[in-house]
Amino acid sequence: MVSTAVVVGAGPGIGKAVAARFAREGLSVAVIARRTETVARVAEEIGTSGRKVLPLTADSTDEAALHAALDRAAGELGPIEVAVYNAALIRMDSPGELDARGQLDAWAVNVVGALSTAVRVAPGMAARGRGSLLFTGGMPRPDRRYVSLGLGKFGIRTLVSLLDAEYGPAGVHVASVTVPGAVSPGGPYDPDDIAEQYWRLHTQPREAWEHEVVHGPVPGA
Repeated sequence: MVSTAVVVGAGPGIGKAVAARFAREGLSVAVIARRTETVARVAEEIGTSGRKVLPLTADSTDEAALHAALDRAAGELGPIEVAVYNAALIRMDSPGELDARGQLDAWAVNVVGALSTAVRVAPGMAARGRGSLLFTGGMPRPDRRYVSLGLGKFGIRTLVSLLDAEYGPAGVHVASVTVPGAVSPGGPYDPDDIAEQYWRLHTQPREAWEHEVVHGPVPGA
């Protein structure tokens, strides 16, 4: 049976690069994003080489819609062996600049959607004794200019630890790839180079599992 990878937050940068990387290895791939035109374009670009790519639309903060998309991916392509959560609300906001509603909206995208994705697919992975839950991290150190994003990315670190404790003993590899800067082709945070980290994590032997990889230089380090 062909393995399936699903990428939530499959935009034109990291999301597309990760989906393409797994597709090159022969996996069927589902790409999920809020906008139909986004996933249609990503699927078309990846699928030009004949690879199987399923475009699905769901808002990561809408749990029912997200779970329905994940279920459809598994139903049409096969059991999900890799789930990548790449959705994030990236914006500058200093302390006090966003009201409570704004912070909650950011948290819903940056962390709650990641949890919703994980709990839908991880039990199946655990039952099969293998699988990977991979998350796009960031903000390796706090920055007062990015309060909501910083809270979200530190939340992802905690979520990785919690999910590893829950599903790791059953053979599910839980990890994040921390990207400390702006993603752009040809630079230190090139999306294709970043995508290699996800593939490397997925293929790591259990005795060598890493739970966070920092890709590229950390500004100010």
